[in-house]
Amino acid sequence: MEKFGKSQPVKRVEDVRFLTGHGNYIEDCAPAGALRAWVLRSPVAHGVISTLDLAEARAADGVHMVLTLADLQAAGLTTTMDATVVKNRDDSDGAAPERHMLANGRVRFVGEPIAVVIADTLDQARDAGELIELDIDDLPVKLDLQAGGEPLHPEAPTNSAFDWGMGDEAATQAAFEAAAHTVALQVDDNRIIVNAMEPRGCFATWGEGRLHFTYGGQGVWGAKSQLAAKLHLSEEEVHVVTPDVGGGFGMKAMTYPEYFVVAHAARALKKPVFWMSDRTEAMLSDNGGRDLTSLAELAFDADLKITAYRVQTRCNLGAYNSQFGQPIQTQLFSRVLAGVYDIKTAWLQVEGIYTNTTQVDAYRGAGRPEAIYVLERVMDRAARELGVDPLELHRRNFIAPGNFPYATVTGESYDVGDFAMILSRAEEEADIAGFAARRAADAEVGKLRGLGLCYYIESILGDPSEGAEVEFLEDGRVNIYVGTQSNGQGHETVYAQFLADQTGIPAEMISTIQGDSDRIAKGGGTGGSRSVTTQANATLATVDVMVAAFSPFLAEEMGVEEEAVNFDGETFRAPGSNLTPSMLEVAEMARAKGRIDLLRHAARAQLPGRSFPNGAHLAEVVIDPETGTCHVDRYTVVDDFGNLINPMLAEGQVHGGVVQGLGQAMMEHVVYDDEGQLLTATFMDYALPRAGDVPMIGFTSEPVPSTQNPMGMKGCGEAGTVGALAALANAVQDATWDKGLRQVDMPFTPLKLWEALRNGTEAA
Repeated sequence: MEKFGKSQPVKRVEDVRFLTGHGNYIEDCAPAGALRAWVLRSPVAHGVISTLDLAEARAADGVHMVLTLADLQAAGLTTTMDATVVKNRDDSDGAAPERHMLANGRVRFVGEPIAVVIADTLDQARDAGELIELDIDDLPVKLDLQAGGEPLHPEAPTNSAFDWGMGDEAATQAAFEAAAHTVALQVDDNRIIVNAMEPRGCFATWGEGRLHFTYGGQGVWGAKSQLAAKLHLSEEEVHVVTPDVGGGFGMKAMTYPEYFVVAHAARALKKPVFWMSDRTEAMLSDNGGRDLTSLAELAFDADLKITAYRVQTRCNLGAYNSQFGQPIQTQLFSRVLAGVYDIKTAWLQVEGIYTNTTQVDAYRGAGRPEAIYVLERVMDRAARELGVDPLELHRRNFIAPGNFPYATVTGESYDVGDFAMILSRAEEEADIAGFAARRAADAEVGKLRGLGLCYYIESILGDPSEGAEVEFLEDGRVNIYVGTQSNGQGHETVYAQFLADQTGIPAEMISTIQGDSDRIAKGGGTGGSRSVTTQANATLATVDVMVAAFSPFLAEEMGVEEEAVNFDGETFRAPGSNLTPSMLEVAEMARAKGRIDLLRHAARAQLPGRSFPNGAHLAEVVIDPETGTCHVDRYTVVDDFGNLINPMLAEGQVHGGVVQGLGQAMMEHVVYDDEGQLLTATFMDYALPRAGDVPMIGFTSEPVPSTQNPMGMKGCGEAGTVGALAALANAVQDATWDKGLRQVDMPFTPLKLWEALRNGTEAA
């Protein structure tokens, strides 16, 4: 493992261009003179379109095309959007109402696209849009997370999309009846807007019988397949490219209606067409995150060991099924349902509800932050009600190191773990011994200090296979082609660093090529913390192919048997030969000999199983009862990510994830009024954390190498968010417990806490 454990904190090479304004985002690479698309969106949450008159808009200056659903269908497109459904408890399929690219005579959320104007300039497209005569007959608006209300779809007459379950309901009930102690807690997980730094955007051109489509996403191959299917093209006729992406976080992992409409318009007009969302448009139309409520129950024996766990959840799907929406709070939630605890009996029941709001789908963690939030909140409540320190309750119930691999109650296989060791290190790093003194000092000046613990585990998701290709160029540089897609995580640095570590090729000579379906035939994209683990595994396989290909060639050059040639990670050697060429030198020798076949090497590899990052988050908050202001004073993370390739990048991912969790816990909150209008559609109304809201975040790595890949790695991209929500919420609960508050729910805004503390009632 020596080569895999170097863990050098190499600075990100891509940051030079990002920080000097030389990034290549959608706006930077859109074709000059491209036609601009503007989307007419529904101004109401629910209603039937009674009038849609486009005549004046189509005759307006600069307008080339105005498209409705009827136009797309007349052109032969398959206009239904893809969505995954789950199985109900009775083994029937969840509801699968059709969602079209543009409204099909009825609108179901504010922001639903109705028509698209294509004009010479964006101003002309907007002006033409103002000429569209649109009348909508209102229907009752459904917003609550209960079955019933005005049906949004005939396929779900009660607005219940599915009723899903996992586990043994009867055994769980029996365990609760026999328990010495039971604890229950209602846990609300508020809706958030993703708000990537770069909003969604795309452009398309048509040339030489092919569609060329560029968009900011998390992988080009899914978009390629869907564009081909919807536009009735062969996949060879579709070329998809992704340039630099200013944040994805799951929200950009799926396709959206605008992409297909822009692609169709470019093909129909034989001109480049460009669409870019503005911020309010993004807030209205991008898939949201979270938005669920759960009743969590734990059963304990007399020794405070968990005997059963039960969760009943209702989750908001929005107006339609999004691409991955139904599996998020069901299948993905269940992956880590039991967390890090030795729970033998559990039952999870989830009901999905349609509402007149924007769709909900994957957001950093996709189901695992939601599951850990519920579990760690009820664990904290159990510690309080049972009169035991939360750290002690965790330790009593951890899966013991000797019990790995461990089969969870929901069918996952955790490969390794030493949770007690991680928690002890976190207790030390966070100076828990000094907490009482800090709390007393705050109390003297009228402040409330609270300490919150979350011990999380998450499951790496996505395709376990990935490919890599290495190309030696004439100028002596090397390209590595990868099947993942950076959204700002530092992939260009870490992939070059890892290839350099395995081959001795200087990292500064290596360029990472990604996001081009013509240059990379297949890839799994980015999501589920899979990228570096799967890509490094593929790189190792490719290095093996390179060594195997170079060895017989070198044997001839060295005058030795092929079996005598070996590669030590930096140079080739063979007994009886003075030649010790590096990888670059062998490639140059092959080029000189005309062996072009030795200048490109590729391989695919599959992980034997998932790895499970885990760790302890400890947060301390200070609340001013006079104002309700909640300040995050201290934050400590100790993570087990296995072996780290680049600790600096891992720490950066943790910092970013914690801040996203802090944003949801402390201030981010989507608000709709009774008519379904989004009241938080600008940054004047929707709060994001700023530098002053975030403490210094202590990060420590305590690796327990995974057995599920040769690098011993575990993913890190989503871990910060998975742990942050409950750590912060439990800290607020700890600070307010002695004031009589027994129910505190995110976000912990000043007004919310002030009113609860002033009234001495439960926080709303």
